Amino acid sequence: MGGVVPERTAEAVSRARAAIAEHARLVDDFPAPGIAFKDLTPVLADPEGLSTIVTALTHGCSSIDLVAGIDARGFLLGGAVARELEVGVLAVRKGGKLPPPVIAVDYSLEYGQATLEIPANGLNLTGRRVLLVDDVLATGGTAVAAAELLHRAGAQVVGVAVIMELAGLGGRDTIARGLGPDVPVHAVASD
Repeated sequence: MGGVVPERTAEAVSRARAAIAEHARLVDDFPAPGIAFKDLTPVLADPEGLSTIVTALTHGCSSIDLVAGIDARGFLLGGAVARELEVGVLAVRKGGKLPPPVIAVDYSLEYGQATLEIPANGLNLTGRRVLLVDDVLATGGTAVAAAELLHRAGAQVVGVAVIMELAGLGGRDTIARGLGPDVPVHAVASD
């Protein structure tokens, strides 16, 4: 595993927050009425923004041997974070995207129901220490579902890293209840 330098990652967190403030946009009533969507696409399209966010997501990481990126922006971020940490990456997919057999879990979203999947064959996740990576932490349901999926495959989620936390939706509490209070949640920024 690559070494994380706390001073470098702390500086990246500060720079990433500035990039988010400059480039992110708020989209009301998306993907459903009453939802305020924080669009981070412009931040990720900016080379400096992407670079600082990837480094910032590694802040506080230790003893990680796999990054799991959650569909879909978590793929982009997870791969880059895994490269930074010099570990492997696993895509946690939305239901129906992988050929069978799969390990699947159904869960509730802020605005509906969904399924997450990983391949049932070809992976040895037993004992792997996994960092979950996604763009936004809202209710925490997706992170808990992804952790359950990885647990079924024998892995242990030891951290959650996101770009943006929507603090008013209770995601941190959901993760603490679902994964345990000792699993750290690192959000680069919060609304």
